[in-house]
Amino acid sequence: MKPLIKTVPALLGGLSFFTAAHAQQESKRPNIIFILADDMGYGDLACYGNKVVKTPNIDKLASDGIRFTNCYAGSAISSPSRCSLLTGKHTGHTTIRDNFCKAGGLPGLKGTTPIRRMHLLPNDTTIATVLGSAGYRTCLVNKWHQDGFNPGAGPLDRGFDEFYGWLISTENSNTPYYYPALRFYNRDLKVIPENENNKRGIHDSDLSVNESIDFIDRNKNNPFFLYLAFDVPHEPYFINSLEPYTNSSLSDTGKLYASLITHTDEAIGRLIDHLDKTGLRDNTIIIFASDNGGAVMAPLEELNCNAGFRGRKGILYEGGIKVPFIVNCPKHIKGGQTMKNLIYFPDVMPTLADYAHAKLPQHIDGVSIKALLDGKKQDTDNRVFYWEFPGNQVAVRKGDWKIVSVKKGTKLELYNITKDPYEKTNLAEKYPEVLKDLEKEIKKSHVASPNWPLEGE
Repeated sequence: MKPLIKTVPALLGGLSFFTAAHAQQESKRPNIIFILADDMGYGDLACYGNKVVKTPNIDKLASDGIRFTNCYAGSAISSPSRCSLLTGKHTGHTTIRDNFCKAGGLPGLKGTTPIRRMHLLPNDTTIATVLGSAGYRTCLVNKWHQDGFNPGAGPLDRGFDEFYGWLISTENSNTPYYYPALRFYNRDLKVIPENENNKRGIHDSDLSVNESIDFIDRNKNNPFFLYLAFDVPHEPYFINSLEPYTNSSLSDTGKLYASLITHTDEAIGRLIDHLDKTGLRDNTIIIFASDNGGAVMAPLEELNCNAGFRGRKGILYEGGIKVPFIVNCPKHIKGGQTMKNLIYFPDVMPTLADYAHAKLPQHIDGVSIKALLDGKKQDTDNRVFYWEFPGNQVAVRKGDWKIVSVKKGTKLELYNITKDPYEKTNLAEKYPEVLKDLEKEIKKSHVASPNWPLEGE
């Protein structure tokens, strides 16, 4: 050790310069918080037109940031949508293409029903891997839903440094809705004392924000990526207090549903307040989105959850895949903007990599929209957007046009989404050349999967 000390005095000055320069570079890179709702429809937020549900904190993120009106999820159902988000690929290329497998994957039970699920593979590069390689500390809070029935495919096995939440794959850990008695803290499954013996002492949304704040406090001197994936408002609907809707004219389901959203909005407000108090708010990008449209169990008509769009969760009409998408960061993004640009979940990975100065994997389907967020002109509309549910549903969007089929064996329908956003008038017979052109994109976009084999594959 002594000889080394004698040889480095001159080097220390250079090292100090390097450290200062490195710290300066680090300070320019924003922290990133991606907040994902579960089964929240495009119309569930006040800032997207809801007249009943109160969401003041999310609304303020929108009013002080950018509210996108043409964002699409990765799929119309949870696991494949999240896979698309995490890997930058559409469902013609992703490892996970539905919640359940037709073949392959691993067997397990949903209740008492035997099913198969697929999981993210080691060669699936996630956002966490990309940002982690660029020096970000990464954390997932709450819902993973990418492990299938494989306990070796959790968040810590796919790029995340820290994990607090629940998994599908581990026996007795699947207690997510909404007062969990058991919860993973990294790889340890721990008891939540407040919720033991069905006490319902702390709601999952509050627990998730507590864990998020703890992660932030421990990593505030390092750029961090927090993926906060709430359960709200996925059924079954449980919450202790129905305020502020107790005395409203809503149905019981409507009261529960609205209360879950408003309560989670309050939890998000607490997280934002903490960022303000710690001085991290200005340099933290916050993105809010939903994984797919409102579900069949939701009060779809009563609360207009899907804003009048056709379809719902599990269906590739607009109501199943069009979602809210809000981006907010005081230091980097000008507020008060509404953007109509077409974007979708595969764009998230390259965009965040752009902000983090991180290297992307090959063969992703999204594009970085950083230029758009920076206030520059960027054409994100004239490209192909693709979705599939193996064997029975497929959709392609390109510019004004969208083709879709939601049942096996039915003809493709054609809609001019710009003029007909509610998909009321099928133009397939009127514009056969447009239909044929988009139909070609299906063959270009679909890659065979051993877990969801199609006929002839």
